[in-house]
Amino acid sequence: MSSKSRLEEYNEIADGRLSPRYLRTKAIRSDFSPGSSIESLWELHDSLIEADGSSHAFESRRSLLDLKSVIADRILSECQFCERRCRANRKEGIKGHCGVLEPRVASDFIHLGEEPEVIPSYTIFFSGCTFECAFCQNWDISTNPGSGYFVQPEKMAQMIEDRDPHLKRSLERVVDLDRAFTSGRPHHARNVNWVGGEPTPNIAYILRILSLCKSRLPQIWNSNMYLTEESMKLLNGVVDLYLTDFKYGNDTCAKRLSGIDNFFEVVSRNHLIADKQCDVIVRHLVMPNHLECCTSPILEWIAKKIPDVVVNLMDQYRPEHRAREFKEISRPPTDKEINDAIEIAHELSLNLTE
Repeated sequence: MSSKSRLEEYNEIADGRLSPRYLRTKAIRSDFSPGSSIESLWELHDSLIEADGSSHAFESRRSLLDLKSVIADRILSECQFCERRCRANRKEGIKGHCGVLEPRVASDFIHLGEEPEVIPSYTIFFSGCTFECAFCQNWDISTNPGSGYFVQPEKMAQMIEDRDPHLKRSLERVVDLDRAFTSGRPHHARNVNWVGGEPTPNIAYILRILSLCKSRLPQIWNSNMYLTEESMKLLNGVVDLYLTDFKYGNDTCAKRLSGIDNFFEVVSRNHLIADKQCDVIVRHLVMPNHLECCTSPILEWIAKKIPDVVVNLMDQYRPEHRAREFKEISRPPTDKEINDAIEIAHELSLNLTE
């Protein structure tokens, strides 16, 4: 069995046998002044990551996770979490391309429709997105960054802890909480799943939540992976599983259908970084008439560059939002297109989801 022993570390964390990475990062202590220059904060950050806590395990009021949170908060003043690098001062109410100012939660619930390796998943959907996908199935929240509601970080940390079966407080409250559920969904989760829209504009908020949190649930980054290298560095030591969305095999399709420049270079780079950090599940949505230009090149790249990751070939494409404006994606994929995609994956010996 390949795929890094089939997500071995993620499963150890989800089963409670290993602490999630953000708690391990929180245990790495370091003194620093939040008012220091951003350059000196990054220099300290990188040295702590490289040392992996081995030479910095002394008593301090602050942790490496606190340092990440301070850096992310600084970035809000000149936002460059995604590769659009708008540099908008979101702290002063200036919107960048995504339109996100205050983080807005569109919904949160125990998700049973994800990959078998992931469910049940406590999924937190953010409003707003860094892409403009013509076929977006969550267009109602991705195109409306002001929708949803703001949750105080302290409250969200508690909500996460309440979903954790490993915490005593959660076990004590589960009976009362379950009475509030009418959908029949389980109360406890196997992980925390940050998604959207897109979670990237909300990195500072998420790091603040985790600095207040005690949950032992693994953290999943469910993303289009159009992050800057700085953002990937901030997520290093925080994310336990990247659940990625690798949409396009070329820049032309990305620009035409999602309004994105330099897509393949950025997203492929970030997959390489993610694979070095922790476990990865790569999602690829099979779209009609995009087998040769997108599906095949992506699967070939995965087989060559990151062959141990788990791959989910998603067959649920349907024309939503503005998809019918583009003739080639105005219908669902045929059975042949789906089967051809699966056959390509098998020929490349990729590790498909169970």
